[in-house]
Amino acid sequence: MSDSFILAIDQGTTSSRAILFDKQGHPVGMAQEEFPQHYPADGWVEHDPNDIWSTTERVCRAVLADRGIDAGQVAAIGVTNQRETTLIWNRRTGEPLHAAIVWQDRRTAELCTKLKQEGHETWLRQKTGLLLDPYFSATKIKWILDQVPGARSLAAAGDLAFGTVDTYLLWRLTERRVHATDATNASRTLLFNIHTQQWDPDLLDLFQIPAEIMPSVLDCSADFGSTRLFGGDIPILGIAGDQQAATIGQACFEPGMVKSTYGTGCFVVQNTGDTAIQSQHRLLSTIAYRIDGRTTYGLEGSIFVAGAAIQWLRDEMGLIDTSSESEKIAAALSGNHGVYLVPAFTGLGAPHWNPDARGAIVGLTRNASAAHVVRATLEAVCYQTRDLMSAMAGDGTEAATLRVDGGMVGNDWLCQFLADILGLPVQRPVVAETTALGVAYLAGLKLGWYGSLEEIGRLWERQASFKPAMDEPKRTRLYEGWKKALARVQ
Repeated sequence: MSDSFILAIDQGTTSSRAILFDKQGHPVGMAQEEFPQHYPADGWVEHDPNDIWSTTERVCRAVLADRGIDAGQVAAIGVTNQRETTLIWNRRTGEPLHAAIVWQDRRTAELCTKLKQEGHETWLRQKTGLLLDPYFSATKIKWILDQVPGARSLAAAGDLAFGTVDTYLLWRLTERRVHATDATNASRTLLFNIHTQQWDPDLLDLFQIPAEIMPSVLDCSADFGSTRLFGGDIPILGIAGDQQAATIGQACFEPGMVKSTYGTGCFVVQNTGDTAIQSQHRLLSTIAYRIDGRTTYGLEGSIFVAGAAIQWLRDEMGLIDTSSESEKIAAALSGNHGVYLVPAFTGLGAPHWNPDARGAIVGLTRNASAAHVVRATLEAVCYQTRDLMSAMAGDGTEAATLRVDGGMVGNDWLCQFLADILGLPVQRPVVAETTALGVAYLAGLKLGWYGSLEEIGRLWERQASFKPAMDEPKRTRLYEGWKKALARVQ
C-alpha cells in the first residue's frame, strides 16, 4: 500500500485541482489551474463546460507526471465538486447544450418568487430540506430547457443528460459510459426527496423536467465505474459535493460537530445524525453523506461570497496584489474605523435569502483608507459566519467548537477574529485540503483502506487552535455595526 495513492479531483468554482493522497491522508502532490468566469448579465454567472473538463484533465495528468506516478500506482479516484452548478449536454454528440449555469447565478429569481407566491415552498422544503432559491439546480435546468431552441424535443427523445459538475466529469472520465451522481449532490438540486432518497415525481412535474435526463443516484462511497484516460484502468470510488466532502475530511462524524469551509463562498455544515432537522431560521437540511445505504443528515448555512470578495479586492479593485497581503494589512490596523463591507455581489444567502441584495461599503469617512476596506472584507466573512452559527443555535444545535478549512484559513488574523466574533474556539487541521481529503477517504473506504468512519476520525490532526480573546462589549458593538450595515442592502 505504501506505493499506492488515491487521486482526488477537486473541481471548484474558480479552479480545478488534483491532489494525490497516501493511505494516512497526507497530500503528496497537487496541481491546480484557474479558469475564466463569465458574467453575461447582472447577477448571471457562467462557466464554459469545456474549461471545466480540460482543466480537470490537465491537472490530473500534471500531478501524476510531476510525482512520477503511473496509473498502476493509483488505487482509486475520488471526485468532489462545486455543487448546484448545472450542465445539460447531448448524449449522442457529447456537446453541451448551453454554458454551465453556476450556483451563484440569480437569473431565475423571478421564477422562484412566482413559485413562492403560488404556495409551493412549504411542501418543497418538506421533501428536499431546501428553500425556493435560484441557488439550486432545478430552476436552472428549467431555464435551459425553456430557452434553448429544440431542447425540450431533444429531452423527450432521450437525447439529453443533466448533471451537476460531478456527473459531467464522471461522464467524461468514463468516456460516456456512466451517467450517475451521489446522494449529496442529488440533495442540492431541489428535485431529490431526502427522505425517500429518490428523484421526486412531484418536484420533476413542478419544474417540467423529464425524468429521462436525470442521473442514477448512488452512495457517496460506491463503484462509479472506471477511467482509462491516464494510462490504465482506475476505479472511481468516491463522490461528494464539496461541502459534504469537507465535512468528511474534517471528521465531523458525531452529531453536533460543525465545520466551516472558506473558499469562493463560505459553508457551515453541522452533523445532525439520522435526523433531518426542519430549520426554523431558514437554514438548509441536507444529506451530509450516505454510506452503505445509511443516510447522515446535516444542517447547512451558505454564504455566497467569501474568498470571492478577496479576489474582487485583487482583480477588480486593485487594492491588493496577492490574497495573502490581506492578513498583513488587516493586522496593521488598530480597528475597523467603523467601515463595513457587505459582499452581496450575487445576493445574500443564509439566513437572509435575498437574491436582489447587492454589495455595499458602509461607514466611510474622509479618514478611511483602502486598508480599512481590505480589513472590512475579511471581517465580513466572520460576521456572516456568526449569522449562520446564531441561526443554528436558534434551531437548538449550538456548537462547542468550529473546525475550519479552505484557502482563506491560512490567514491567522482571520481565524483569530473569527474566534473573537463567535466567542468560540476555532480549530484548523494539519491537512487544509479537507474537501479533496474527504473524497479520498470515501474512495479509501470502498477500497478497504479504512474499516470505518471512526478509524478515519482518528487520522484528523489539529494544526492550530484560536481561542476567543475579545471582550463581550466589543464583540457585541462590532456585530451590531454589521447588522446595521446589512440592513442597508436588504
